[in-house]
Amino acid sequence: QVQLVESGGGLVQAGGSLRLSCAASGRTFSRRAAGWFRQAPGKEREFVAAMGSGGSTNYADSVKGRFTISRDNAKNTVYLQMNNLKPEGTAVYYCAASKDNSYYYSICEYDYWGQGAQVAVSS
Repeated sequence: QVQLVESGGGLVQAGGSLRLSCAASGRTFSRRAAGWFRQAPGKEREFVAAMGSGGSTNYADSVKGRFTISRDNAKNTVYLQMNNLKPEGTAVYYCAASKDNSYYYSICEYDYWGQGAQVAVSS
C-alpha cells in the first residue's frame, strides 16, 4: 500500500514559480515510477511529467523546459519544480505512483494517487 500527500500549491502570477512536493509512505514506493498529472476545470486529467525508479524522466510538450521532476528516495518524496508558470497551468495537480518501475502517460497505469494540490496562475 502506498499513500501520497501533495503540498506546495498556491496562487502565483504568470511567470512565477512554485514547487510541489509529494510525500509517500509505503515500502514499495521507491521501486515504482512517480508521475505528476493535472486536471483543469471541465477538462480531463492530463500527463505532466514522470520519473522512473531508475531516474529517467519524461515531460509533456507543454511544460518541457519549464518544469522539472525529481525524487529523493531517502525521503520518499517526489518534487515538481514549476518555473515560468502560465495561466493555462491553473489546475489541480496530482502525484501518482505507477504499477511498476516504468513511467507511463496513461492514468490507468498508476495504482496510487494523492488528493491533489491546487495551483492557480493569474495573468
